[in-house]
Amino acid sequence: MPPVKLDKQLNQVTMSNIFFNITLSTPDGHVIGISYGGVQNILSIQNDETNRGYWDIVWSYTEPRIIFSKKFTGTSFEVIIHNENQTELSFKRKWNASQSNQLPLNIDKRFVMLRDTPGFYTYSIVERLKGWPISSIQNIRLVFRLQTDMFNYMLVSDERQRVMPTDVDRNNGKVLGYKEAVLLTDPTNPDLKGEVDDKYFYSNDDKDGKVYGWISTTNPPLGFWMINPSNEYRIGGPLKQDLTTHVGPTVLTVFCSTHYAGEDLAIKFEQGESWKKVLGPVFVYLNSNAAAKANPSILWNDAKKRMNQEVASWPYEFALSKDYIKSNQRGTVRGQLFVNDGKQNVAASNAYVGLAPPGEAGSWQTENKGYQFWTKTDGKGNFIIENVIFGTYNLYATVPGFIGDYKYTSNIKVTPGSNIKLGTLIYKPPRNGATIWEIGIPDRSAAEFFIPNPPSQFKVHKYKNNSETKFRQYGLWEQYGVLYPKNDLVYNVGTSNYSKDWFYAQVTRKIGINTYNGTTWKIIFNLANVNIASNYTLQLALAAAEEADLHVLINDEKLQEPHFSTGHIGGSNAIARHGIHGLYWIYSIGIQGKLLVNGANTIFLIQSSGLSPFEGVMYDYIRLEGPHQ
Repeated sequence: MPPVKLDKQLNQVTMSNIFFNITLSTPDGHVIGISYGGVQNILSIQNDETNRGYWDIVWSYTEPRIIFSKKFTGTSFEVIIHNENQTELSFKRKWNASQSNQLPLNIDKRFVMLRDTPGFYTYSIVERLKGWPISSIQNIRLVFRLQTDMFNYMLVSDERQRVMPTDVDRNNGKVLGYKEAVLLTDPTNPDLKGEVDDKYFYSNDDKDGKVYGWISTTNPPLGFWMINPSNEYRIGGPLKQDLTTHVGPTVLTVFCSTHYAGEDLAIKFEQGESWKKVLGPVFVYLNSNAAAKANPSILWNDAKKRMNQEVASWPYEFALSKDYIKSNQRGTVRGQLFVNDGKQNVAASNAYVGLAPPGEAGSWQTENKGYQFWTKTDGKGNFIIENVIFGTYNLYATVPGFIGDYKYTSNIKVTPGSNIKLGTLIYKPPRNGATIWEIGIPDRSAAEFFIPNPPSQFKVHKYKNNSETKFRQYGLWEQYGVLYPKNDLVYNVGTSNYSKDWFYAQVTRKIGINTYNGTTWKIIFNLANVNIASNYTLQLALAAAEEADLHVLINDEKLQEPHFSTGHIGGSNAIARHGIHGLYWIYSIGIQGKLLVNGANTIFLIQSSGLSPFEGVMYDYIRLEGPHQ
């Protein structure tokens, strides 16, 4: 196989192997061209050279709050290695105090080409030094913009695959409730007329976002794929949602963002705080097959196969930055997790178990500065967390079918080459008494509740398999007012069915032009032999919250003070962004027995905020427990 070649020219550098070549600007380090499959440049040549393939960041100073969006732009260029088997390039930028419009951050942006690989790797080392000023980061991402007249078929998962509209279609459409959502009024493909396009349709949980991309079904059929071989460098744990692809055609990896979480996941730095992290490497994979013109799945299945190879190769041995931790500096943690929600231990099957920086139980979902390492348990609750970077962690878990978050009692210190065996672990989820009734499934999601069809004026946004994506439609929140035009939702325990009678989100009601009210839901249930001297418990788990304030009242809706209030919570925007979950909230609410009566009782759930159609909560699970045991 021919060797890797390197061609340094004025203001640019090109790496090439037998499969393709990639050209980057120097010293900026932006990808300005990728030649593959006989196509001179598969990137969008209509765009400026700085807007084809790039890393960028959204950040702000705290005082005054000024938000900046900047590309990772190098000021120096270096060839780290060049031989017949590998080339690695570095584009660096060092911060100094005179750069008031640049984030206080040193950046080392790397690109790697291997001799036998139809694709390239890229990663960045970001660093703050002691003494640097207060700042925060809202978003870091890697972006590629592809040829509009070539790439028209997008694939995010086995279910979400489809022919896509174009930027021109969006520009000719009608903007709806927010700028990302556009009604396609005159698309070039008439089959798409009446649909809504919104980049948030294509978000993924990070656990599901290992491979996605675009296919050009023209001649020659080509695939452009983003492969994330690990999620250790991303923030917020396996359930964090991020953007993947959208109209452009655009494909990206998001390393940190406030999407589906709000400012709780902004990376905030105190005065003088130091920090360093390696983001990536991620792999951009290219493939081609003439038969894919009629069957795009050929390239998709090949991309999934390549993704599995990259995952098996992690951590990479070829990355040459001293800050990228190789396998000999990593360790393994293993154990077996059980759940005790009553009298016996049950294997915690299909649970997510992970190591993240020390914190409270559940803190992993808002952790944003360190590395996280997650795996799933098998049917017997066994887990093995491999390739853990040396350091001190807490072990966390979330178990489907049970509320709350598990945290192992002791810190875990991973050293190079260590193989830590934790043995048997027992999670005792929150419970104070026997279950009287329950609504939903405790899985940190609202997907099991009633999800309506989109408003009739919008055509269903179709995917290859719609059954898995019913909630990924525009305007579902508007259907609450259609189903409940005057009176709010009432759920009767024993006769109502949560999959039909519990709306997927407690949203506001529109009462005028740009005017909304909060809503009050009722749960009606019967009790016999109430123990007025004991306390009952309402376990309330929320799958998401957006600028909400949820009040809980027992048997008296008109009380001046609620029996419980969450206070102002949430910035996930999951209702508008078709997320079905955001950050998870869990509350164990004590109810004095004297507040309950023999016979019919009512719990009022009052979401009092009412400034927009997107405010509200998504419920995960609600359970009433009997007197404390």
